[in-house]
Amino acid sequence: DENSLHAAHRMEKMAIRADEKTLCILLISGGGSALLTSPANYQQGTVRINLDLEYIQKTTSTLLACGATIDEINCIRKHLSSIKGGRLARLLFPARTISLILSDVVGDRLATIASGLTTHDASTFSEALKILNRYEIQNAVPEPVMRVLEAGARGDIEETPKQYDPAFSKVTNILIGTNYTALLAASKKSNALGYHTTIISSQITGEAREVAKVFYAIAMDVKIHGLLLEKPACVIAGGETTVTLRGKGKGGRNQEIALSFLSQMEKEKEQAQGIYFLSASTDGNDGPTDAAGAFVSLDIMKECTEKGLNVEAALKENDSYTFFSALDALLITGPTNTNVCDVHIILVP
Repeated sequence: DENSLHAAHRMEKMAIRADEKTLCILLISGGGSALLTSPANYQQGTVRINLDLEYIQKTTSTLLACGATIDEINCIRKHLSSIKGGRLARLLFPARTISLILSDVVGDRLATIASGLTTHDASTFSEALKILNRYEIQNAVPEPVMRVLEAGARGDIEETPKQYDPAFSKVTNILIGTNYTALLAASKKSNALGYHTTIISSQITGEAREVAKVFYAIAMDVKIHGLLLEKPACVIAGGETTVTLRGKGKGGRNQEIALSFLSQMEKEKEQAQGIYFLSASTDGNDGPTDAAGAFVSLDIMKECTEKGLNVEAALKENDSYTFFSALDALLITGPTNTNVCDVHIILVP
């Protein structure tokens, strides 16, 4: 919004004033891309294109709706911004810069966290253009955005700073918190509660409803075959999935994972007895809702049947929030103010 525009412009002015005697300490976390919106104004050679806030908002909402990954969204954001994709480091140079970073990105790729404010960017204008073409949304984004990406792909606009740019010789980036940090904390608590615990991955990605099917298969193997570890068992995973919007319901990726997991339980019915599942966001906000995620168990499935709720209909409409609200199965923590992706937990007592 306008506040993020104002904040970015203030930061740019501060960065430009820094000199070789300046020490800059940056605290960077998830949400940096949204909180620092600085549309680029390209005035290079024959190119004269001014982007504005509305263009960035429209492009971002279009990418989110089509199911683009965070890496894909940030690739495009970086090429539409005057500070992202390492451009802030270039503005700060020759100051000494230390960035303390909380990662909200699967794999902890520095170039993706907050759109890589102080690290080099390996992506290109051509790649950004290919993302729009891949999702067939080139006609859905504002025309000036397409002109910028096309001009950049032709080489008419300078690329984002690359690995050997002198600006990065004065930058130190330090990761101070990640999804794996959260999983380790969950594992420690699970062990203290008497569960045999394993972390299977901190890099879970993909379509939410499809990921849920894999989680359910793992849960069944733990229950029936004792796969991975003996009971009582706790299987922990983390990452960040995506949701391709098909309906007009309300929900988030973690609630959709839980709903899809419940769909699998419904097919197995009594075979699913003794399996419990939670999917939740670490920041307490799953999609445009007040919930962090949702719980699933056979008891919840039975209550769903008693209340006449239709799992498949809710999935079709992406209406997981309404569905779990009716079952009092939402996890509501309130904002935690820390985003290190999502946590998924399977319990087989």
